[in-house]
Amino acid sequence: MFEIESKNPDEITIITKKTTIKFNITDAVIDAGLAVGKITGPGEFEIGDATIRGIATESNQTIYDVEIGGVHVGIIGGIEENLDDIVADILCTSSIRAIREIEPKLIVSMGNVDAMVSDLKLTARTEKKLKIKSLDSLPATKEVVVLN
Repeated sequence: MFEIESKNPDEITIITKKTTIKFNITDAVIDAGLAVGKITGPGEFEIGDATIRGIATESNQTIYDVEIGGVHVGIIGGIEENLDDIVADILCTSSIRAIREIEPKLIVSMGNVDAMVSDLKLTARTEKKLKIKSLDSLPATKEVVVLN
């Protein structure tokens, strides 16, 4: 089980039993309170019970594929490059194109939710934190969640 929260549109925080990991998509920085400091840029990392793959895009930005307990969380913000490199059950994005290409079960909006729901013909719900128990607990039909 883990939780996802976001207090600003550029950041996603994943909270597990073992650790809290904050992803800043604009600065390509991962902050997990590690002794080595913050992690920047692409690479493969294991932090607590999360396996993280930072993927470099064509324009030198970084997108993330995070796997926790068999659930894949894609954290891409508004980036629309290297989408073939992401497999996501949950996608944290503001890109309608990325949602169509990746086809996640659950979307965490990181931008203009009104345009997203009208273009994709979906409804949105607002939560303070998104609690994920397992892959089987994800919705059967695509949903948009706004975190605040």
